[in-house]
Amino acid sequence: MSEDRRELVFPDGALVLVAGLPGAGKSTLLRRLYGLTDKENAPVESGGALVIDSRQARNRLAHALRALPPRARIPFVYSLHVWRIARGVMAGQAVVAHTRGTWPHLMKGLGRLAARTGHEMHVVMLDVPPRTALEGQRMRGRTVTPLTFARHVRRWRALVARASRGGLPTAASVVVLDRAEADRLQKIRFGDL
Repeated sequence: MSEDRRELVFPDGALVLVAGLPGAGKSTLLRRLYGLTDKENAPVESGGALVIDSRQARNRLAHALRALPPRARIPFVYSLHVWRIARGVMAGQAVVAHTRGTWPHLMKGLGRLAARTGHEMHVVMLDVPPRTALEGQRMRGRTVTPLTFARHVRRWRALVARASRGGLPTAASVVVLDRAEADRLQKIRFGDL
């Protein structure tokens, strides 16, 4: 990241995972940086990268899954979301993707997949207090259960602690941003560092 922390630069073909608690502002950041409208049902090519938000998978499957209760849709939505990330990585594209970050096995698997294609995985962590994340959930109109959220918070704190001690397995770099820093970020680009 540059000195003024307004731009992140990653190598060509890198996978960049934007991670955080549910409600932390991951989708909001992608909307602002890439002009997403929340109406897309497929990944968007923008700024030299394939931008993948889980809302795209939710929109794509909304009609097919409309008979299911919202919580029963989650496995289908996230399966499609992860498949789209993996497909972009295997195609050698630069990918910027939303992820919760509280599923370490998923992060490790995507990092290994990027390495197999000769590229790197980088992680941008949006580290906001749980209260802020809960407010973000309320604002978007989709909340997770208190038990599920508590589990996310425990896993997230462990992930941030691990990142502060020197990184995450399979990640070439980790950048931790608080809400103010995320709000100042203006660009994620790929190319010469």
